[in-house]
Amino acid sequence: MTVNTRILPALAIVLASMPALADDGGISFWLPGQFGALAAVPTTPGWSLPLIYYHVSASDDRNKAAPRGGRTTFGLDASADLLFASPTYTFAEPLLGAQAAISVIAAVGRSEASVDLTRTGPAGRGFSGGTDDALKGGSDIYGLGTLKWNYGVHNLMVYSMGNLPVGAYDPDRLVNIGLGHAALDAGGGYTYFDKENEFSAVMGMTYNWENSDTHYQNGIDAHLDLSASHFITDQTQLGLVGYVFHQVTGDSGSGATLGDFKSRVSAIGPQAGHFFKVGKDMWYVNLKGYYEFDAQNRPDGWNSWVTLVVPLGD
Repeated sequence: MTVNTRILPALAIVLASMPALADDGGISFWLPGQFGALAAVPTTPGWSLPLIYYHVSASDDRNKAAPRGGRTTFGLDASADLLFASPTYTFAEPLLGAQAAISVIAAVGRSEASVDLTRTGPAGRGFSGGTDDALKGGSDIYGLGTLKWNYGVHNLMVYSMGNLPVGAYDPDRLVNIGLGHAALDAGGGYTYFDKENEFSAVMGMTYNWENSDTHYQNGIDAHLDLSASHFITDQTQLGLVGYVFHQVTGDSGSGATLGDFKSRVSAIGPQAGHFFKVGKDMWYVNLKGYYEFDAQNRPDGWNSWVTLVVPLGD
């Protein structure tokens, strides 16, 4: 089977551009798995609206300390449900021979967590015992820009992404939805696509500014998102996704009481996508999930994504 070229561009904009939930404690600005199938393939010019539901369930090593929100904690169990909207405009006129696109991203959701032991609390207060926290609110505002080049079955991309730290954040809370500091991520990617099979790889690096409330500065992070899929019909794809995340420089600042606390994690899982008509427009839905392994200084578990791409026209 071959993919209907009229509906291909909708798939390529499924970037799931979403930030992480907090700063220290091994949690990053970059949420691994953001880039998916056909990430580097140019898209149809005009407006589109990707909507993304994201669920994560993760936990820490119960015998190892982690810095989190001005605390030193043991035994974290956390989950979150977030709904992201990412209005995107793709320009018709080339820029540097590439197709340019910009997105503005924000989310609402709920995050909750519990810990078995808190050794050092906010403002230096020391105590022990379990505690939990839950929060409903909005995220920071994120901006994403991409440039994409097409050379037959080969496609190249560069991107940059940053945030305005205006989301729900309180340094005395165990969980937050806002990041609490600014960050900037940039990188590039490649997609091979021959109408039936695709392989995508996107690599980037993140620089984090210091959180002025906790005096904690995350180190520089490197990450790689991967996708491989096959179209079993003109409308349906099946495949695998994965990611690798590795912190390359240590955390710093007076709040980094546990030293450089470099983190890493890897993941793999299935994906499925399907195109369907709504009126005269072709919409796209994608479901993917990741099981994490090889984690160090970072909560690990599983996460799932449901993405719906709504074309809006010029």
